[in-house]
Amino acid sequence: MTYPAYQLVDKGKPAQRVELTDDSLPEGDVTVDVAYSSLNYKDGLAVTGQGRIARNLPMVCGIDLAGTVAESESPDWQVGDEVVLTGWGLSEVHPGGYTTRQRVRSDWLVARPEGLSLQQTMAVGTAGFTAMLAVLALEDAGVRPDSGPVLVTGAGGGVGSVAVAVLAKLGYEVDASTGRADTHDYLRGLGASGIVDRAELSGEAKPLGSERWAGAVDTVGSTTLANVLSQIRRAGAVAACGLAGGPDLPATVMPFILRGVSLLGIDSVMCPMPRRRRAWERLGEDLSTDTLDAMTEVHGFDEVPELAERILAGRTRGRVVIALP
Repeated sequence: MTYPAYQLVDKGKPAQRVELTDDSLPEGDVTVDVAYSSLNYKDGLAVTGQGRIARNLPMVCGIDLAGTVAESESPDWQVGDEVVLTGWGLSEVHPGGYTTRQRVRSDWLVARPEGLSLQQTMAVGTAGFTAMLAVLALEDAGVRPDSGPVLVTGAGGGVGSVAVAVLAKLGYEVDASTGRADTHDYLRGLGASGIVDRAELSGEAKPLGSERWAGAVDTVGSTTLANVLSQIRRAGAVAACGLAGGPDLPATVMPFILRGVSLLGIDSVMCPMPRRRRAWERLGEDLSTDTLDAMTEVHGFDEVPELAERILAGRTRGRVVIALP
């Protein structure tokens, strides 16, 4: 039996659609029949060959997968269990989810959370999982709905969209930052109370600006993150989880030492399992499935190369699910 996959074969070149067999599967104790994957910015970099995502070649792309256990050597998982996998080096050091069959380690898997279908778990995907980790980090830092407004940068993207939706449902007043006018109604539909033009946060940051937000989820980095930090209220916090604007941080220590602002790093790839399970449980509880469905597009496997180009060009909105053949 053969099955399709998008696989990186040559360094610096786009992924190729290939046919694989079980002999191609990596080491692991659980084999999953993959039903859905998703599209993330990292997937766009990998599939187009523009980013150094894969550590070795050949490499099946796709940093997420959801499906049904087909074979298991682990006592933790039985044939027929519905499972979700994000992170843990998929598409980097371990073949990923852009295929209909994959073998993985049992301790990477999370059971499909109650309240979400398999398709909806991939509408969440790494992006939504990252957003939930950012929300948890803000909560743990003491940022509550009555603390004041919170900001989400890059709000039209996958992480931003889920962050806006979850924070709004939890009762926060959410300002959504975007540079795309065509997303304003969409973001308000997710629960955003206000829109902040991306240009307001793109110039050189002052050491300290006016105190505007109690907290923020930043997906952009660089000067945007520096501007956000300078405008966080006393004892507020920023959860940093992206670098769409660049990996640098041209900021000063002033927000940290004069206002007690916290910068919280979010790592969704190697997130410990207890926190991983907590995040998925909260997604099942705190993310409206109606809202999730409204921000989701479902595309076929053949569209992956085009979708990879689109996400890098900033021409996707919300979450993109890949339905496997």
